[in-house]
Amino acid sequence: MTHPFATRQIPFFLTAASPCPYLPGQWERKVFTRIDPGEGPALNDALSHAGFRRSQSVLYRPACETCDACKSVRIDAEAFEWKRRWRKLASRNSDLLVSTDTNTATAEQYDIMSRYLDTRHDDGDMAGMSFGEYVLMVEEGAQRTHVTEYRTPGGRLIAGALTDVLKDGLSLIYSYFDPDEEKRSLGAYMILDAVRQAEALGLPFVYLGYWVRNSRKMAYKAQFQPLQVLTPAGWNRFEDLEIDETEDLE
Repeated sequence: MTHPFATRQIPFFLTAASPCPYLPGQWERKVFTRIDPGEGPALNDALSHAGFRRSQSVLYRPACETCDACKSVRIDAEAFEWKRRWRKLASRNSDLLVSTDTNTATAEQYDIMSRYLDTRHDDGDMAGMSFGEYVLMVEEGAQRTHVTEYRTPGGRLIAGALTDVLKDGLSLIYSYFDPDEEKRSLGAYMILDAVRQAEALGLPFVYLGYWVRNSRKMAYKAQFQPLQVLTPAGWNRFEDLEIDETEDLE
């Protein structure tokens, strides 16, 4: 018999310090717990709302000793500002066939992701990922998870987004695209499409993971407004943060 997670003590663990992948000179640590197969959706909902992220059957969040630059952020999908630039980008990709029916890993997805990693993130933690590791990423701990696939009118897969369905929104776990399709700006388009999906499902938020202001890899998330940021006082509007306007948010 599986007991609801609220009635038992959840074990959390702390990783050893390692170099931060986002801010030079900083060291990162993470607190994490494993998902029990019988309580995955409920635990994923609760901890995602508290700033955790899922990776396979693990839920984690930063627990760095000297830095708190990583901020959990989510888009307010109900009030999303469809600015002219976003409408143009959506129109540019309106020919794509979008499917959310896939919850298993495929060799076709893996090929796109491998080329994406080799081109964009060859020095990252996921570089050199095997097909078996990709299968675990998609299928392990994935009770309410799917891969949103984006195909050309001819049926060729050019992008994918691993997405968790939470009780109050969609959580974008990881997205990748064909590096030969750079002109489509598929990274941004997949975020816009997640907003569209959330709107269609009546879900208020799209969880984007961590915004790291001074990291070029992560600062782009601030463009998708209105954005909410998790603070010690709870989720607050991005515009309410105290931001030094002399620093670059690009």
